[in-house]
Amino acid sequence: MECIILAGGMGTRLQSVVSDAPKCMAPVAGQPFLYYLMTTLAETGFKHIILSLGYKHEVIESWLQANSFPVDISTVTGNTPLGTGGAVKLALSKARTEEVFILNGDTFFSVNYREMIRLHQATQSVATVALKKMGKFDRYGVVDIEPATNRILRFNEKQYCEEGLINGGIYLLNRHELDNYPDKFSLEKDFFEATVHTSTLSGYQSDGYFIDIGIPEDYARAQTDFKDGKYKAI
Repeated sequence: MECIILAGGMGTRLQSVVSDAPKCMAPVAGQPFLYYLMTTLAETGFKHIILSLGYKHEVIESWLQANSFPVDISTVTGNTPLGTGGAVKLALSKARTEEVFILNGDTFFSVNYREMIRLHQATQSVATVALKKMGKFDRYGVVDIEPATNRILRFNEKQYCEEGLINGGIYLLNRHELDNYPDKFSLEKDFFEATVHTSTLSGYQSDGYFIDIGIPEDYARAQTDFKDGKYKAI
């Protein structure tokens, strides 16, 4: 298995607590947040990790040189902002397998990657999105699916919701799916939301641990959760 980690974010909402590093390098319980993603992926069986870099890429590159992981690591760097889609497309140029996972560098979500592959293949989807059931939230848009087939029906705008499935920030994508897209675009808006009505996108539901450190409150919660090893539960 191989994956791309989108690690070029500036972390605008975290400027009050992390102002001098890419968001994925924010210190959590004594390690950069990226450390937990990398080590967990290695333990899960990933053989190749592609880091899509941007803002202060040299910070991540220096950290990689000073630390070793039991996986092959490749990097790509966008010289200008490419959007999430452009960053993924650029990273796919280093991909070696036909199906590639995509992860956000500021989100940790425990999923069964092999189960996700099986669903992706069984449904012959162009992409599969990991979904997490949440309650009482307004930070995320709700994803509607057809329960019998796990097909995603629509992506809804952010609004308060008592309970629903959210996009958990882990995707499985066919390697050449973005070949005809421009070099700069949004994966969420220009690919997922535009494709859901014309092609099969599947939703894989997981009850695993989920955290998005993009706001100070959840970043603070991560300090305790990762120190206590809660992120390892699935």
